[in-house]
Amino acid sequence: MVKTNVSFLGVEKWEEEYLVEKLKSIKNLSPVFYLKSLDNAVLKKIQNTEILCGFVWSEIDKKVIDRLSKLKFIVTMSTGFDHIDLSACKGRGIKVSNVPFYGENTVAEHTFALILALSRKIYESVERTKQGDFTLDGLQGFDLKGKTIGIIGLGHIGRKVAEIASGFGMQIVASDPKKDLKFANKLKIKYKTLDYLLSNSDIISLHAPYSKETHHLISKKNISRIKKGALLINTARGGLVDAEALIMALDKNILSGAGIDVLEEECFIKEEKELLTKPFQKTCDLRTVLRGHLLTHNKKVLVTPHNAFNSKEALLRILDTTVENIKGYLKNKPVNLIK
Repeated sequence: MVKTNVSFLGVEKWEEEYLVEKLKSIKNLSPVFYLKSLDNAVLKKIQNTEILCGFVWSEIDKKVIDRLSKLKFIVTMSTGFDHIDLSACKGRGIKVSNVPFYGENTVAEHTFALILALSRKIYESVERTKQGDFTLDGLQGFDLKGKTIGIIGLGHIGRKVAEIASGFGMQIVASDPKKDLKFANKLKIKYKTLDYLLSNSDIISLHAPYSKETHHLISKKNISRIKKGALLINTARGGLVDAEALIMALDKNILSGAGIDVLEEECFIKEEKELLTKPFQKTCDLRTVLRGHLLTHNKKVLVTPHNAFNSKEALLRILDTTVENIKGYLKNKPVNLIK
């Protein structure tokens, strides 16, 4: 029986080992793995590929598609798919699937790690104790129960944040142009305007996508409307917040603190997993960006290096969904198709 050739691009050794184990139950499948992303050298080696699996740094344009005459199915191991020429795929009848979700709860948990670290002064407590100082002066925190959290963007991640907040007994308000009233009623979430949310939230957590419309969603124009003493948490995209406005709000004590996993000055990324690759790390060293940023030296601010997505389980979900996409195609029942 003829085997189905599948090529994996930009796959690390541990990922290859995991995928081999997951794929071995599929009969007549011939997988090959390349540590490198798509280039001319790799392209010459995958001429017989029927299924192509890659990440956002493997550009699959019309020229590539035209050279792969046997290609029938593309699996992008990412949520984003703007590195694939969908028009060229449609012209050839090539189906394309993605990984629609993989880090909702992962990012939501990191969000609350930042919230708890700020609300209970964890960082200051640990640093003081390391110095042999066990005094409690200035370390008084506050309970989350009964406090109001304002969630900007109630999508997949925002919903997980809301579920965790509900478990802490918090009041939840949300701002989102798309309203899911069924979900909101379940957790007693109140949809409000952005101005209302800023003025009435003890903790503000950002989970909106970045676009021209959401650029500087928190800006000099509205940051003064924030409830005095609130915390601002951003695990979404740096461009949602004007860094100058944030520094001003911290200096004027409008905000009592901020937890940030993303900075406005970060290099452009298509997908979080790109941060783990050596090519990205060579061209865009986030440590350099962080060192020169005023926010990293502010005692009221906790900064993590865009690490909210980075859990073992989240990365494995990418691989598991990729396998499911391949199985669906082979059964002639493709899943997670990009329309």
